[in-house]
Amino acid sequence: MRVLLVEDEADLAHWLSRALARHAGFIVEWANDGLIADRRLSLEEFDALILDLGLPGMDGHTVLRRMRNRDDRTPVLVLTARDSLSERVELLNDGADDFLPKPFRIEELEARLLALIRRSRGREHPRFTCGSLSFDPASQKFLMAGEPLALSPREHAVLRTLIQRSGEPLNKQYILERMFSGDTDVNLEAIEVAIHRLRKKLMDSDVQIVTMRGLGYSLDALNGSGDIAGSATEARATGNDR
Repeated sequence: MRVLLVEDEADLAHWLSRALARHAGFIVEWANDGLIADRRLSLEEFDALILDLGLPGMDGHTVLRRMRNRDDRTPVLVLTARDSLSERVELLNDGADDFLPKPFRIEELEARLLALIRRSRGREHPRFTCGSLSFDPASQKFLMAGEPLALSPREHAVLRTLIQRSGEPLNKQYILERMFSGDTDVNLEAIEVAIHRLRKKLMDSDVQIVTMRGLGYSLDALNGSGDIAGSATEARATGNDR
């Protein structure tokens, strides 16, 4: 999951980035200025936004209002040093999805972020699921029909991205941006290799990775007859890795 953290306190931002990556596998991008954040949000796609209010360049309230005015529906969790009723009401009216007063515990921040992302994807379950495949963000483990699924780190990162938006086509660049930032050797070809290996591991299951020509890869569940549940299978090409 790719998150934009907008926070001007460098020490806090570095701690949050490391903690979220270590505990929940988030890919955290950092912006320390409201103008920079606004620019990035207008050009890039994130799974969630962690937003401080007291920012240089452009304050957090303005960043939030500008997002919603251009119909950017990215889930927003606001970090605030003040927890008054009037501020909570103002934040909700501006378009915030949730808020967390400082100081806070990293466990609560992670739980709130995951809940926001699940709701934004139409899921209220504690795990991300597709057919018999499930992913538990807390343990960072995949289960297939209740049994652990053995994956390499790259396979895990690719499948984690796909299951978060199962049923939707994701291109290789989108997947690449959501893989762990510490892997400097990862590239588009590496994603193709990971997809190929994942297909073999999912071959005998009710879940498959489908190639949609010109659009990308989609993780889909099969119905009882072996077709993709709720999809027009004739519009998809399943035989290609590219």
